[in-house]
Amino acid sequence: MFDKLAPLLFVLLWSSSFVAAKVGLLHLSPLLFVAIRLNACAAVLVLLMLVSGRSWAPLGNRRWLHCGLAGAALNAVGLMAPHIGLTLVPAAQIALVQSLTPLLTALLGVVLLREHLRPRQWLGLIFGMAGVGLVVGHAALHSPTRFAGLVLAFVGVLGLVTGTLYFGRFCRGVPLLAGATAQFAGAALVSAAGAWLLETPRVDWTGGTVAAVIWNTLMVSLGGMGLYSAMLARGTAARVSANFYLVPGTAALMAWALLGEDLSALSVAGLLVASAGCWLVGARQAAREAR
Repeated sequence: MFDKLAPLLFVLLWSSSFVAAKVGLLHLSPLLFVAIRLNACAAVLVLLMLVSGRSWAPLGNRRWLHCGLAGAALNAVGLMAPHIGLTLVPAAQIALVQSLTPLLTALLGVVLLREHLRPRQWLGLIFGMAGVGLVVGHAALHSPTRFAGLVLAFVGVLGLVTGTLYFGRFCRGVPLLAGATAQFAGAALVSAAGAWLLETPRVDWTGGTVAAVIWNTLMVSLGGMGLYSAMLARGTAARVSANFYLVPGTAALMAWALLGEDLSALSVAGLLVASAGCWLVGARQAAREAR
């Protein structure tokens, strides 16, 4: 049951984060938004560790450092750059660039984790990158500001991919709660430093801002990333990250319904081509594991 429901719930939660972030960023500077979110997550998890009486021993032998580095890449780098991008680019286009996550994860997983790609998956890589290239290329030709936002989204992808592969290599054996605590502690430190050094913080605590921070903290960062880590512990990096192929379309529909964002024909074409490519990457991997 977990294997069937967790990916769908993850997609809904991760897609909703783009919409919530757009609302919060109206009154909150992007790096401060991320720092508040990740430090709140770290505080909640440390409290859970203390209240539940869980042992810190599984984080010994420098496993705390490995989990912290994975978390810094996944959650800090993976969120900071795209949140800046969200101030420049529609949410659906940021989500589309993030569909590169399963493609790059699968490609690098071949080298770093000794996972294997079939011909169909290589075709999927080409389709996925072509779909993202449609939108990014159009932005590069017509709007330098939007192109910069999409480049920042790609920086976030690099953080997600690096964190995913690093987790798969060094953190699989760590219990979920202890590992997540170390991950968010590392991410909290990096995001706080980023907000302190790289921007002039701006905040206006409206109702929408508070709701956006709470939703992205509790439901997306704790709930969504908890699901992601649990799925990584049970499957290969390529298969788990392939769930991102549903995110761009879901986020686009949410942004259209809740934020009134429009999608051009080119953006829709990019979504379809990239989604098809990501599906080709993930479907063959899932079938092979099932056998």
